[in-house]
Amino acid sequence: MSGHDPYAPESGDAAFDVESYDVEIDYRVRTNRLEGRAIINAVATAAVSAVSVDLIGLRASRVRVDGDRRTRYAQGPRKLRITLPHRMQAGERFSIEVVYAGAPAPRRSRWGAIGWEELEDGALVASQPTGAPTWFPCNDRPDARAPMRLSVTTDAGYLPVLTGRPTGVSRAGGRVRATSASSVPVATYLVAVHIGPYEQAELADSEGVRLFAPPALRREVTRAFADVPRMMALFTASFGPYPQEDCALVVTPDELEIPLEAQGLAVFGRNHLVPDEQRLIAHELAHQWFGNSVGIGRWSDIWLNEGFACYAEWLWSEQSGRPTVAQKAAKHHARLRELPQDLLLGDPGPDLMFDDRVYKRGALTLYALRCAVGEEAFSRVVHTWVETYRHALATSDDFRALAARVAGRDLDDVFTPWLDRTALPPLPRP
Repeated sequence: MSGHDPYAPESGDAAFDVESYDVEIDYRVRTNRLEGRAIINAVATAAVSAVSVDLIGLRASRVRVDGDRRTRYAQGPRKLRITLPHRMQAGERFSIEVVYAGAPAPRRSRWGAIGWEELEDGALVASQPTGAPTWFPCNDRPDARAPMRLSVTTDAGYLPVLTGRPTGVSRAGGRVRATSASSVPVATYLVAVHIGPYEQAELADSEGVRLFAPPALRREVTRAFADVPRMMALFTASFGPYPQEDCALVVTPDELEIPLEAQGLAVFGRNHLVPDEQRLIAHELAHQWFGNSVGIGRWSDIWLNEGFACYAEWLWSEQSGRPTVAQKAAKHHARLRELPQDLLLGDPGPDLMFDDRVYKRGALTLYALRCAVGEEAFSRVVHTWVETYRHALATSDDFRALAARVAGRDLDDVFTPWLDRTALPPLPRP
């Protein structure tokens, strides 16, 4: 599935895959100054003499391939084009070192401003789908997942919370340094750094969930996230064991338009602490199974991420004594009937890939499957899906085939109307 994604054709380079990243950044909060060094360990996918890495808004000052000081490179507004020391053959490994610096800022895209973003007192990363190059050089393709090590140094009084299993926090000379490691493959859009005046808050029966917030919000945060252990228990029973190496939840002192998930990590605004927003906590937690473990290699399959996360909201609603899955399905089906019937769920196109209809119609597709095969078979489908594609890439066709195999019957009558046609099918009946 490697290559340029048609939804983001200017991102990534199909000539190489990344085997691992090692990224170190030093960030000054008050001046929004970032200095970084990235090592990209790569393997050529074809015979190639030059490669490109994505880097936006930051200036490279040194580039070396396999330590060669004579490495030639040229930087444009979106790409850093690097001439290799010799023509690499398919399967040949090489390492790219990039030293870079600048004032990081979001990039403008058809999906709005994405990437590194300053807060009133700190910074966050919101990279989906193509914002990662605003803070580190990368091969920014959804299918180019790789293990990663991160090191972030910032000003005293702030704490960086990073994607990956935490490996240390140290303080010296008015600076604080946090490090992490991801041994599982991570998509570039799922790597995040959140910097703020954070302290770890206590979460009863958290079973490994770490919660970070400004001290002034500690009481509100503890109350708002009190049900996280129950959510995790529900999702473990419904989907399988938690698949990530860490689970960190961050609440910023700012208000955010939407919460944002990353690998083993999610960030919420202070405006998401009210009871009506609790479904969003369930949604972001579910992404750790769907999207962050079971990954997509092309953006056209995004319903697999968002449909499952939305369906998980409905599961939590029922579990917590609110409307049942069937009631949520009926409610959102009625709403979709009133909206334009121009969305093809199996390939919505880049302009509609984050349309709310993708989320709700995706959840309804899963509900239709459950109604068609029964709860027991549906549970086997979901558990088998999560286990089979744990930290791997999957497509809609993979899901259709797996569901048919596990259920023991052809399911085109279920999937074709929901995925391959724009007209909204009738509400499924249990």
